[in-house]
Order: sequence, then C-alpha cells, then structure tokens
Amino acid sequence: MNNKIILDLCGGTGSWSEPYKQNGYEVILVTLPENDVFNYMPPNNVYGILAAPPCTEFSTAKNRNIKRDLKKGMSVVNACLQIIKNCNPMFYAIENPSGLLSNYLGRPNFSFHPYEFGDGWTKKTCLWGNFNIPKKTHTWETCKKINGLYIKPNSKKPSIAALHKKSITLIPQLKHFTVLKDADFRAITPPGFAKEFFKANK
Repeated sequence: MNNKIILDLCGGTGSWSEPYKQNGYEVILVTLPENDVFNYMPPNNVYGILAAPPCTEFSTAKNRNIKRDLKKGMSVVNACLQIIKNCNPMFYAIENPSGLLSNYLGRPNFSFHPYEFGDGWTKKTCLWGNFNIPKKTHTWETCKKINGLYIKPNSKKPSIAALHKKSITLIPQLKHFTVLKDADFRAITPPGFAKEFFKANK
C-alpha cells in the first residue's frame, strides 16, 4: 500500500480516484451516504484532494423553469474548500462542468472534453485548483468512436448530457460502474482523463 492519502470528495462512483487506487494509494471516498463533506474530519498528511461537488445548481443545462439554489450549491463547494484548506495537500483539483461555478471560483485552470483523452463523447468540464495540467492525448478525429451513442439533432458528436444510464452498456470503459440514476451515469469521470490526471499528479 502506498502511504500517500488521496481524498475523493463528493466522489460518487470513485471513477476519478480509481487510477490512484489501482496504483496502491490510500484512497478515501468521501461521498454520500457513507460520508458527508459537511462533517468529515480528514486524517493527517493528506497528499492530494479530488473534489467533484454536484453540478445541479451550476449547470447551464438546468431547466430554465426550475429555480436554482446557488446558496445550496456553494455550501457544498465551500465545505470542500474548507477541507482543502485544513489539509493543505500537495495538489488539489475541483471539477465541475462548464457553467456558473466560474462566477464564484473565477476562470478555471484547465478545461477539456472527454474525447480529448480518448473517450468518445463531449462534456466540457472545468478544473480549478493547484495541480499539474494533464496532457491531452486525442482530438475528435483520433479518439475511438462508440457506435450507438445518441447524437442530438444539429450536432456532430454525442454529448454525455443527452445520454441516459442505459447508454453505459455501449461504453466498454464504463461497464464496470454501477449507476442507479441518469445523473450518476453523467457524473462518472471519463477514464481517459482520470488516467492522464493521475500520470500528471502522482
């Protein structure tokens, strides 16, 4: 077991921290219902922190007829930031789809689509924090396409935002994840990105 501790805050399936786990790091998944960022007490000597607070209140894909609760959304983000401050890790990153979180955290340090790391769909995602930038490995032309993924009218590429959890059966690199809701499926960190992020932030 590697003695380096990685906290995966609001980590859901643990897809972002999976490469760390596979390489012997001590990964602590801080996600509901087992763990809550609002009252979590981290151990000493945390090496790195990955944080993926829910995007519900910040997403530009949110139905315009549904009232946003930005205070609620930021309360989770602030809880993650407090853990980061308390731990003072060697690196940390906060992930969210491109949306309103930029209004609070400022310009992201890095943004990407899954296909830029070899996973054949789109979902513009932003990262804030203190971390080494992972190297993008593909373009849309070079990434492997996935037959059967839904492409919205007037679009050329499949978007994860338009996909339902049943689509997981079409994506080999995601089949081992268990998802109960469509939102769980769309929240899975693309494996190609997770792998390259790990390589840049060991």
